[in-house]
Amino acid sequence: MAVTEAENPLVGEITCGSLLQKLQEIWDEVGESDEERDKMLLQIEQECLDVYKRKVEQAAKSRAQLLQALSDAKLELSTLVSALGDKSFISIPETTLGTINEQLAAIAPALEQLLKQKEERGAPAVDESDLSLKKLNEYQVKLQELQKEKSDRLHKVLEFVSTVHDLCAVLGMDFFSTVTEVHPSLDDTTGVQSKSISNDTLLRLAETVSVLNEDKKQRLHKLQELATQLIDLWNLMDTPEEERILFDHVTCHTSASVDGVTVPGALALDLIEQAEVEVERLDQLKASRMKEIAFKKQVELEEIFARAHIEIDPEAAREKIMALIDSGNVEPTELLADMDNQIAKAKEEVLSRKEILDRVEKWMSACEEESWLEDYNRDENRYNSSRGAHLNLKRAEKARILVNKIPGMVDTLVAKTRAWEEDRGISFSYDGVPLLAMLDEYAMLRQEREEEKRRLRDQKKYGEQQNTEQEAIFGSKPSPARPSGPKKVVGPRANGGTNGTPSRRLSLNATQNGSRSATKDGKRDSMKLAAPANFVAISKEDAASHVSGTDPVPASP
Repeated sequence: MAVTEAENPLVGEITCGSLLQKLQEIWDEVGESDEERDKMLLQIEQECLDVYKRKVEQAAKSRAQLLQALSDAKLELSTLVSALGDKSFISIPETTLGTINEQLAAIAPALEQLLKQKEERGAPAVDESDLSLKKLNEYQVKLQELQKEKSDRLHKVLEFVSTVHDLCAVLGMDFFSTVTEVHPSLDDTTGVQSKSISNDTLLRLAETVSVLNEDKKQRLHKLQELATQLIDLWNLMDTPEEERILFDHVTCHTSASVDGVTVPGALALDLIEQAEVEVERLDQLKASRMKEIAFKKQVELEEIFARAHIEIDPEAAREKIMALIDSGNVEPTELLADMDNQIAKAKEEVLSRKEILDRVEKWMSACEEESWLEDYNRDENRYNSSRGAHLNLKRAEKARILVNKIPGMVDTLVAKTRAWEEDRGISFSYDGVPLLAMLDEYAMLRQEREEEKRRLRDQKKYGEQQNTEQEAIFGSKPSPARPSGPKKVVGPRANGGTNGTPSRRLSLNATQNGSRSATKDGKRDSMKLAAPANFVAISKEDAASHVSGTDPVPASP
């Protein structure tokens, strides 16, 4: 027996080591080369690895099958609990601990119990004593009603799930965790017919949609507030367009409605946080640029007052702003808020003055036309067939119509101005000059002009009467080219002009053509609007009353 075991080393305990030793002895006896030995050993090692690999793959496949079986069992358990509705008499084990086989073993009794209850409740009791077609039709009608209710419930569930999906996309939330929190069967991987359609599921889905909609509304409101702040800060600091483009995804929803925001991730929390960080950064930058921003607002305020012809002291205002900032006694935000309040009040003041200012502009324009008409009437060559003469003639006709409306314009403007002053208890000033004083001065100048016109008409009549008497005595009329008598020279005008316009000027900060001038340091200079050359248009018969009655006078249009 001992000889047999010695001859056959495979008898007894066989191990990898003993087999390898025996193989070495055989190679030594045969005289196998080291190269062949290494080759054989590598082959043996590869064959061993292949065996292990197959075993591992088989084990992994078995584990996957067990995990799937466990998942199916959990889903079936949850579905049965939801379908049966009452789980007070069902002992549901904790299935998250232990090995897979232990979890399957733990869930099996509860699942079996639920299946039994389902079978007991689902098997209808049929009255075998009534198997008529009428009874069958009743069951069919009932079945159709139940099928329709099931279809309606499933349709509602799918609509809710779709809404939850869209809302989660916009809010940047995890749809899977949100919907499975309502019920595990609502996952996309679950078949349509396997989804829970119970009353509890529908109620929880409706609550989830309501919560997500409210969250969407709040986030949109927050994002719109941040977008408004960003735009205000950008405008305040003249932020370049390339920096603004970086937050287009924020500012594009400034005026959007809740239902209008559908872009995925548009209301994600990280996006809102980015906008908050940017607003905070710009606020800090704004504090460092306070003087520049404050002066910019002061310029805006000055422009508003200038358009409204309200006179202010810009230098004093700028010095005050500089002193407040340098003193450190005022918060930058408070200073800017105060200036914004001043701008808002200035805009309200402009709005209250708009109607009167519009009428002032029309009055001044009419005065300009009156002055032009005076110059036109003094032009002895206005009827020559020169280029543009017909256009001037048309303009003169329109100017006469407009000039005739000036008294009505002034009366209305006086009434409006007085009503404005009574309402506010202050004087209405135009570039620092009371408007009523200007209008009174204009009315006085116009009256003086009327008196001047009457004097010239009387002088003309007297001259014509003298000519008539001379013709009666001497029997001939002096030649227009060489008058027989000495030529009467009109006395010097009050303003040294040729049309007898008084030198008095209206205290308006504009010239006749409405232009403005500025001094070298950029400040507006207080200009004077000259009173129209003639406050009343000269009529046709008075067009040449400024010369001697013996002079030839061209006819006026």
